[in-house]
Amino acid sequence: MADAQLLLKRGASRSTWLRARKARPQLVLSRRPRRRLGTLRWCGRRRLRRRLLQAQAAGADWRESGCLVSRSAARRPKTAAPSPAPAAAPAPSCPTTLPIPPVRPAGPGRALLLLPRDQGFTFSGVCRVTCLYGQVQVLGYTISQGHPAQDVFSTYTHSRLTINAVHYSVPEKSKKEVKREARALLRSHLNRDDRCWLMKNFSPLCSIVMLEQLRTSTVNFLVSHPGLSYVFVQESPTFQINSEHLALRSVGIKREKKKNGLRLTESALSAMEELVTVSCEEVDGCPVILVCGSQDVGKSTFNRYLINQLLNSISCVDYLECDLGQTEFTPPGCISLLNITEPILGPPFTHQRTPQKMVYYGKPSCKNNYENYIEIIQYVFSSYKREAPLIVNTMGWVSDKGLLLLIDLIRLLSPSHVVQFSSGRSKYMPNLTPDYVDDMDGLYTKSKSRIRNRGFQLAEFTESLEFADEEKESPVVFTGHKLICVQSDFAFRKTPRNRESHNKVLRDLAVLGYLGQLQPPVPKPLYPLHGLTPYQVPFNAVALRITHADVAPTHILYAVNASWVGLCKILDDVRGYANGPILLAQTPICDCLGFGICRGIDMEKRLYHILTPVPPEELRNVNCLLVGAISIPQCVFKSQRGLEGTIPYVTTDYNSKLPGASEKIGARETEETREEKVHPKPKLYRKIN
Repeated sequence: MADAQLLLKRGASRSTWLRARKARPQLVLSRRPRRRLGTLRWCGRRRLRRRLLQAQAAGADWRESGCLVSRSAARRPKTAAPSPAPAAAPAPSCPTTLPIPPVRPAGPGRALLLLPRDQGFTFSGVCRVTCLYGQVQVLGYTISQGHPAQDVFSTYTHSRLTINAVHYSVPEKSKKEVKREARALLRSHLNRDDRCWLMKNFSPLCSIVMLEQLRTSTVNFLVSHPGLSYVFVQESPTFQINSEHLALRSVGIKREKKKNGLRLTESALSAMEELVTVSCEEVDGCPVILVCGSQDVGKSTFNRYLINQLLNSISCVDYLECDLGQTEFTPPGCISLLNITEPILGPPFTHQRTPQKMVYYGKPSCKNNYENYIEIIQYVFSSYKREAPLIVNTMGWVSDKGLLLLIDLIRLLSPSHVVQFSSGRSKYMPNLTPDYVDDMDGLYTKSKSRIRNRGFQLAEFTESLEFADEEKESPVVFTGHKLICVQSDFAFRKTPRNRESHNKVLRDLAVLGYLGQLQPPVPKPLYPLHGLTPYQVPFNAVALRITHADVAPTHILYAVNASWVGLCKILDDVRGYANGPILLAQTPICDCLGFGICRGIDMEKRLYHILTPVPPEELRNVNCLLVGAISIPQCVFKSQRGLEGTIPYVTTDYNSKLPGASEKIGARETEETREEKVHPKPKLYRKIN
């Protein structure tokens, strides 16, 4: 298998004959077959080389297969020494390793995958994976026979996922008994022809996987927008249409090259193994694991893999999201605490979930308002009960004030382990050892060795933290953290030029993934958003606040209409006002129960029209609407089905001088915001019906 991969990686400039001779000395052809090989076209050479390698990998002598080469190619030169008797080779029907995992169609939208031990199948697309026999692993999560099927999302926005056949314990039985047991296990899932094909190629250490077509309302909603169908499957020309290609196509996936799959470094795997061991021992309580590093070094991928690895041994994992721009389980601009009980087998926009605690910050970055950012993290972290390991995800801003803010977070959260990522392409970041954190002043906290009056002290945070009753009686005393350094060679296609646009695409996909919850379950057809019935909310039932800009009260409804709003719950009672709207003077730190779109405002009846997937029993607690800098994706306005004529809210004649109409005009400007390049919002027409 390694030789086959080495052969396929050679450059296209070398001839097929030289590559075959260097990689496979025993595939030497005589002069006449070499001339015949030179007259073949490129696709013919590729097909011949693949068939030669498949035959040899299966244990067959290439000279015995008359369909592979011509008769003259199988004839030995007269001057050659007689070859010794061939050694006993395994039968082709029972191969130990195969260069290509065999795939067999098993009905409409279904395919069987037979994976030898330590082999992998890298793919792109969406499918449902069921392990019928053996044991496989996807993104660190182990799927064994008898386990429920798992939905796997392998997208082009992230590294492709691989189904790996892993080692599993085999009872001391004869091969005949193992095959009889496997045949009985497969009888309830497959027909006779499929079972016969599997038993013909069966080995005790292989794994049998069922791949099924998967269609969810979120996936259907995403691919319904023009330009987003490439996210899951990209159509590319193929030179060979065989049964494997047709079987995978019916499922909705495509086999990818191994180099496109997800690969972790040895240091990352070693760190993961240590963290899983510590989390399962529970000697010193549940660990708090803080993951930090610069942008695009693989922090989010590491967190997904670590969560899946922990779920192999424990029932749940807590997750604290402190990255405002690239959130994992919520739309962007949120700080949240979640309890994860199911594996994560896809990018963020495929697993949007409802957190235990969430606060809507309203912007993808915390610049110019660090104090509010710290206070929100403190508020959300106070709900952590220390009943499960906690993974803390941090921002990729680790220079200048971002590093000082990270030091404040380490002192505030008191993690037991700090996993620090570094890469040769990332900016220099000092090792965050316990001594370094103790000796450095943060943005709002001071070091132990220096006495400075810089804002509020750490005691002001820790004294107000609320834990469970047993934690109040015997609080956990942290004596520093253990630093785990991970060297990453994470391959990414982002550059400083296209990073912002790429991140914006991911944020838009997260918003669309959340809006996909509005769609009915499959197989019902999709409904355009303008065809769904919104909720009617009276003006005097909720308070309003624009979090990212100073907007005049006379223009507040222009900023709210056709905007992404956070549905929040504040402690103040907003009832009793005869007329509205009710405006808040300051942005409150309050629970966010979900999100929605203010799709219209009825000025005569004084009603907001809110479109949201939040259930009605939760909406009864909403009494505040927060509008931030997170915008609705433009495809929602311009690409909805069923619209004819002028598209609502879209125009080329837009008055950007209105306060709140852009991120620059009307915003709370500071010295840093004046220096930054401001990207204006989409030109949307704020019309009040």
